[in-house]
Amino acid sequence: MKLFTFVLCFTFSICVSFAQTYVDVAELTIKVGPAKTEELLYGFAEGDQIIFSFEEAEGRPLKEVEIVEYPENSKFMDYETKKIETKSIQVPAKNVYKFKFRNSHLLKGRVCRIKIQRIPASPETKNFNTAIKYVSEQDTTYKSYTKDVVVGYDTLYQQKTKLVLEEQKNYEELILDKSQRVNSSRHFVNGNKTFLFFNLPLNYKNKFESLEVKSWIYWVGVGEESNKAWQQNKKALEGAINLAAGAFFTPIGAYAFGAASSLLLPNNGEDVIYALVDEANKNLFVSGYDYKGFDFGKGVVSYKLFSNPALLQGQFFIVMSNDNILHDIDVNVKVSAILEYKKYKEETYTEMKIKPIEEKKIITEPIITTRKFPATADYIRK
Repeated sequence: MKLFTFVLCFTFSICVSFAQTYVDVAELTIKVGPAKTEELLYGFAEGDQIIFSFEEAEGRPLKEVEIVEYPENSKFMDYETKKIETKSIQVPAKNVYKFKFRNSHLLKGRVCRIKIQRIPASPETKNFNTAIKYVSEQDTTYKSYTKDVVVGYDTLYQQKTKLVLEEQKNYEELILDKSQRVNSSRHFVNGNKTFLFFNLPLNYKNKFESLEVKSWIYWVGVGEESNKAWQQNKKALEGAINLAAGAFFTPIGAYAFGAASSLLLPNNGEDVIYALVDEANKNLFVSGYDYKGFDFGKGVVSYKLFSNPALLQGQFFIVMSNDNILHDIDVNVKVSAILEYKKYKEETYTEMKIKPIEEKKIITEPIITTRKFPATADYIRK
């Protein structure tokens, strides 16, 4: 009985002795800047007792001192404190503790002396590593929602109509063929000026037809020499005209279609001064004023092709004057337009359309979030 009592007392004295074993965690001096907060983090073992002391080096108060069990469980807080001699906090489970020091002064910093110790609960935790490490872990949650999902397809056939080109042709249309007398300059009454005018065919378009002027060409020639040149060109181009099968039938039409690179012109004969103008400039010409035009020339025979879109519609005037003092002249003027005609028709066709079949289904998707947190040095991911 006496021996048992001695052993029990000896064991108890060892436990009491160990229970008072202080292990230093940190002893340091830190400066908390104006309007700043400093934090210290350490890990503690289950059953540890934290012993904390604090002192402001110059005896000035610090706005706030707090000890927090991570993440937000406040264990101790003191305000406007200059010194904390000893504060003891029991650790119920292994965790990280945060020591916060907040200085609210806007101009001056605070120098703080801090000492943190631990009293282990057993010999097994005496050498517990109080350092902390930051750990990143992913948490997975699941979100469910309703979504239309394609489960099959239906094939539909639908009768439709569309316009298709049935006929297209380009052809020449002679819109002016006239001989005009131009008096000599000795005619004081009627003068030595005259003009002819013409209107280009009007473009049109509807659902089934369209007509468009693609280009036009004129020929201005004086007297019998121009008539002979016209016939010579017609004979030289007879094969091309026959081959064109009605697309063109005059020498200027052949030139406009590209069947002739040039036309034969006479070497001599009376000439005419001419210009292609609009109505306003025709009036200026007739009245003897300066005028502007689209084309000017002087000669026995001349021709010109126009394809500028700005000049393919409307009314035009060919003004002429004779600088011969004695002889009147007869001027042959021919104008051909090259037209494009299109004819459309409706055509029926079958359109196949694939239509998806959808059903509402509940879809579950994982949502993975990553969090970073401080943990004790021996922390092991789950």
